[in-house]
Amino acid sequence: MSAVRITNGKVLDPANGEAATLRDVVVVDGRVAAADAAPANAETIDAKGGIVMAGAIDIHSHIAGGKSNISRLLMSEEQRAIREPKGEFCGCGGGLSTMTAHATGCRYAEMGYTAVFEPAMVASNARHMHAEMADIPFLDTGGYLVLGNDDKLLDFIATGASQQEVNDYVAWMLAATKTMAIKIVNPGGINAFKFNQRKLDLDEQNERYGVTPRKVLQTLVKAVKELGLAHPIHLHGCNLGVPGNEQTTLDTIAAAEGLPLHLTHVQFHSYGTEGDRKFSSGAAKIAEAVNKNPNITVDVGQVMFGQTVTASADLMSQYRNRGIATPKRWLGMDMEMDAACGIVPFEYKDKNFVNALQWAIGLELFLLIEDPWRVFLTTDHPNGGPFTTYPHLIKLLMDRSFREEQFARLNKAARKASNLLEIKREYTLEEIAIVTRAAPAKILGLTDRGHLGAGAVGDVVVYREDKDREAMFQKADYVLKDGRVIVKDGEIVDLVYGRTHQVAPDYDKSMDSKMDRWFDEAMGYKAKTFRLSDDEIRGGRGTVRHQTVRAS
Repeated sequence: MSAVRITNGKVLDPANGEAATLRDVVVVDGRVAAADAAPANAETIDAKGGIVMAGAIDIHSHIAGGKSNISRLLMSEEQRAIREPKGEFCGCGGGLSTMTAHATGCRYAEMGYTAVFEPAMVASNARHMHAEMADIPFLDTGGYLVLGNDDKLLDFIATGASQQEVNDYVAWMLAATKTMAIKIVNPGGINAFKFNQRKLDLDEQNERYGVTPRKVLQTLVKAVKELGLAHPIHLHGCNLGVPGNEQTTLDTIAAAEGLPLHLTHVQFHSYGTEGDRKFSSGAAKIAEAVNKNPNITVDVGQVMFGQTVTASADLMSQYRNRGIATPKRWLGMDMEMDAACGIVPFEYKDKNFVNALQWAIGLELFLLIEDPWRVFLTTDHPNGGPFTTYPHLIKLLMDRSFREEQFARLNKAARKASNLLEIKREYTLEEIAIVTRAAPAKILGLTDRGHLGAGAVGDVVVYREDKDREAMFQKADYVLKDGRVIVKDGEIVDLVYGRTHQVAPDYDKSMDSKMDRWFDEAMGYKAKTFRLSDDEIRGGRGTVRHQTVRAS
């Protein structure tokens, strides 16, 4: 029996209604247990002066796959310039926005994160992405399958297939790729780009299939609901980064017709056209719509100043932005005729009007959306900035005076265009625990994560309380993964690996033969080759298959 007792700490566990409760947390054989369950010889951690939380969960971070590797190659000078120190557990390699798989796990763990989810797994690239995620230490991982531009789905919709047939196809694809949710990137737009369309709004038709993004979205929203997946559609909407796209976002919220829908990196979809520069904040309108529609959740995709690299399947957007790349290089490619990939390096600058207003828009969204259970802390790593900037972002949310100091440094015109100074709200520690732990676990259906109740996994973090919230969240005092201490005094002290999360909804087995024919006729290789086997996921060990509950 392995056992750890954490004493004298203030437990912050919003999922169980605990707000800084002084009590022991006991972990026995990798699970949180009752206080009297630990043997007398249990390892003891004195957390006096500390805040005890569950391990943090990032629902949207691009940590693996073709786009990550291409970004590393395109930004090779970053790999050389930013070298991590070598040690017993941390020969990490280099990079910041393009860091190695090993460094990704180390930097997340040091901040107290124990689960991170890749939000854009292209089906044809799933085998490689799983292999790379398995190489990331410390973290539970899982992938969201990208659908909505795949020819088979668009053909189903265009030819009038039933909703049940679409549901069976979605379930087949989830099982084949060992993924846990569905992501849509610019519905129908990536496919349309192949046929020389350069713009596709919510109700414009894909010229190849005669299908609108609205139809794609509504079809997949229903499929996810009827298959009983915990996480709603994870949507990268139309017109990312385009001034005036606030209206598209509002129309998209209405298009969900009350069904659950998650809008990802919504900061990039919250732009108006007011002012002399025809670029303005739509944050107030978007926040109002989110507040009025309890079926809508969002992650922000906060812009953080500095060098990064933008990597996306939305080649329409990346093609449009190639001229503002920093440094002056970019790459666009097709992914096995299944999706696209566009890489554009970029430096966000506080003296640039657009960049400064983007920064302010993200904070406005965080502060104007009222329910912390429906907004999630992300930078869309690396697109808005590296995930290592999260502690700085937390300080911006929690410390109004610090936020105002940073605001004063912005481009003057951007300051005039933002209402950020009028917002008095400061996040509490409890709200930070919600947006980084309890709420992500809930929306992903991770019932034994994101909290410290009996039976939860032993992913536990101790932070030394500090008025400087950036310093507090930069390095944890202790991090436990499945009950094993992996971080002590902010340093990695042990090497462990997490699990892969996946779902496998039931489907009509006649879909097997339909997909066999599709691969023979359209793809040029066998469906059985495409499908991943259980032993390909972390060597057949350390996987979590979640139950689905079909809608009635």
